Amino acid sequence: MIGNLTRQASLLYFAFAKEVSAIKDVTLDEIDALLQDPELLELTSEKLGGRCLRSKDFGRPGIAPDRLLRWVVLKHLKSWSFRELEYELRHSLLYRRFTRFFEDPIPDFTSFSRTFALFGPEGTRLIHQRVVEQAKEKKLVQGRKLRIDATAVETNIHYPTDSSLLGDSLRVMTRCLKRIAAGCADQSLKIVDHARAAKYRLLEICRAAKSFTRAGRARCQSSYGKLLALSRQVRRQAGKVLEDLSAQRLKIVLPAAGRLWAKRAQHQKQRWFHRGQGWRAGVEPRISTLKHQFGMKRARYKGDAGFQRSVGWCIIVQDLVAMARSQCKRKAQCRSG
Repeated sequence: MIGNLTRQASLLYFAFAKEVSAIKDVTLDEIDALLQDPELLELTSEKLGGRCLRSKDFGRPGIAPDRLLRWVVLKHLKSWSFRELEYELRHSLLYRRFTRFFEDPIPDFTSFSRTFALFGPEGTRLIHQRVVEQAKEKKLVQGRKLRIDATAVETNIHYPTDSSLLGDSLRVMTRCLKRIAAGCADQSLKIVDHARAAKYRLLEICRAAKSFTRAGRARCQSSYGKLLALSRQVRRQAGKVLEDLSAQRLKIVLPAAGRLWAKRAQHQKQRWFHRGQGWRAGVEPRISTLKHQFGMKRARYKGDAGFQRSVGWCIIVQDLVAMARSQCKRKAQCRSG
């Protein structure tokens, strides 16, 4: 059952209430106000209620939505592991107040890990969407433009066999091609997804590799040949897309490398190209901040869904901090004025 948002205060906590109220953290206080949004709490409640049948109204009381939302933000704000999060919550009155645990016992770090996994990529996307809407409602951003860029984030990977690395390269190339296709106008770029066929070939290789007979080695060689053929198809398709990009048959705003020929130089002098370059360049410091201050340098959650969740929450927390600082700056200007 989902924990209650309203909780009765304990007489034991009154002894610490005065000390807690004297502890100030401007950024955390502003983020706390942003996280009181009813829609954010409703989205979190839906994820908690989707664990199993009747999770919303049956069973022992679990973690409350406001507590879950706050400790997830705190974890990524401080770039802590789940173990470090548990330790810091047990030892800090400030963090207990922010996460609404107060005098209540702190859950084990394994509970944090299991509960956080409930968000998934879709839940993370909805939370981020609501945070952006909050920024627009408070007129902190106009929300008329979107910066997009790519970066490499380290992650824990599986044991690297030849077949699995080949399958991973095929999957990543297909994913990149789909992203390029999504940015093309009128669906002019068609991408063939070989992910399912590649998965079957990997399973065949895994099974055949366990057999030391001549027939097993033959099956392994045959499956390897099919997997290599799929990889060649995707590589040829990727090469053609890159040629189209180089020939400007697909429109992006990346400057050409090396000495420019006359036509390319004239193309890069256009006003829309300069505006696009300036807009794109603004994303580089944001990526650097995400990696060095918000823990996006390495994703430690399992699987593709965990990777998306890790990166997504780094972005959400960075947005919340930016909004909190803008709010503080606005209030300071109002007081000085």
